[in-house]
Amino acid sequence: MFLNKIKNFFLFSFLILFFSVKANSQEKKIEGLAIITDGDTIKISNQKIRLFGIDAPEINQKCKKPFISISFLTLNKEYDCGVVSTNKLKKKIFNKEISCVVTTIDRYGRFIGECFYKNMNINSWMVENGYALAYLKYSKKFQNQEFNAKKNKLGIWQGPFEKPWDWRKKNRN
Repeated sequence: MFLNKIKNFFLFSFLILFFSVKANSQEKKIEGLAIITDGDTIKISNQKIRLFGIDAPEINQKCKKPFISISFLTLNKEYDCGVVSTNKLKKKIFNKEISCVVTTIDRYGRFIGECFYKNMNINSWMVENGYALAYLKYSKKFQNQEFNAKKNKLGIWQGPFEKPWDWRKKNRN
């Protein structure tokens, strides 16, 4: 009898967990003109949307890129890669109708989703051009785009940089 109660408890717990996860993973569509917050966050109609599966350099983050190469020696200069990432996203989708498919909300209350301009996946575009990294901790969806950007030395892959998640850990206030 005691074992039956335990089995029923676990079955009941599993069903509650299953249906609550299912309820939280409902897709929602948000459409409109986007305001760009940074390289991986936008706002549409006052709703903050974090671009799923990517992580862009932070606004205050610096990266390096080559500015002089002599034979075996390359000199790098610092640049504002977080600002560049943000500006590239602004230039790409400024004053355009954006459609986002969101599936969840993060601990900061932001929607997490994939956003599109017509048929172009904005999340993918940011990674494939080197303006953001694939956030492999959460998804492997954009790892091929990152591989190609790295191979072709696009965007932040031109020189040394700190991964955004490592930079945030070191620079928390």
